[in-house]
Amino acid sequence: MSILVNKKTRLLVQGLGRVGRFYTDLMVEYGTRVVAGTRPGKGGTSYNGIPIYNSAAEAAREVEFNASVIFVPPPAVAEEILAGAEAGARVIVAITEGVPVLDMVQAKAELARRFSQVTLIGPNCPGIISPEECKIGIMPGYIHHKGPVGIISRSGTLTYEGVRQCSECGIGQSTCIGLGGDPVVGMSFRDLLALFAEDPETLGVLMIGEIGGAAEEEAAALIADGYPKPVVAFIAGKNAPPGKRMGHAGAIIAGGKGTAAEKVAALESAGATVVESPAEMGTAMERVLRAGSLL
Repeated sequence: MSILVNKKTRLLVQGLGRVGRFYTDLMVEYGTRVVAGTRPGKGGTSYNGIPIYNSAAEAAREVEFNASVIFVPPPAVAEEILAGAEAGARVIVAITEGVPVLDMVQAKAELARRFSQVTLIGPNCPGIISPEECKIGIMPGYIHHKGPVGIISRSGTLTYEGVRQCSECGIGQSTCIGLGGDPVVGMSFRDLLALFAEDPETLGVLMIGEIGGAAEEEAAALIADGYPKPVVAFIAGKNAPPGKRMGHAGAIIAGGKGTAAEKVAALESAGATVVESPAEMGTAMERVLRAGSLL
């Protein structure tokens, strides 16, 4: 089965502006069931047969949905996350980059306090896709193929690269998730590893991390505790100097912590297969699965 999203997912698009409309078309083309959208002041209109409402609360009174995706400007993201949760979305994907960190700290705390059943992915992420079932986000659908590998990444571009390499090796994917590159995001490596551990169709996990924070070390602790499936990992940013941000807002070595070397050491000690180059992700995943007679 796929984790978090599948053919039964009914999606609300929060923010049907120019960008939202563009990616909504691509999600619908992929087969995602987009049932409504929101845009303040445009309630009562529609876009390509999708009804538009002024707010998530208004949409919930007329349409049933269980997931939402957010395409609104950074200052409005935290408010829309909570609005989506209040309206009934159980999976919320925030695509927007540049969300104020304090806004996310407060929104995440409020979700934990009032909406513990809600799964937040992002912000500053490409989204989530269960190949041939449902795509929520901005990733190119055509490179994904259904199969046994779960992919989790902090980098959108490296998510696509990992998918492409696995697909070229003949290894499809169960579900692929871009966590987001901000300092404060919803789901973590550890959260998703736990979900993949329970998924009978996921036989192995490709984990793509980067410098900054402690998410990879926390994942390593879970893997070391007897994780039931093989994990292949790559850590980006080995040559980044301390105090300099590498691409993402969360990719920064601060206080001497969060270095690539620390993350690699933790994952290798836990039993994960760590590759030196991003060009080795797909072949390493194939090698590990074949060694375990999983292909």
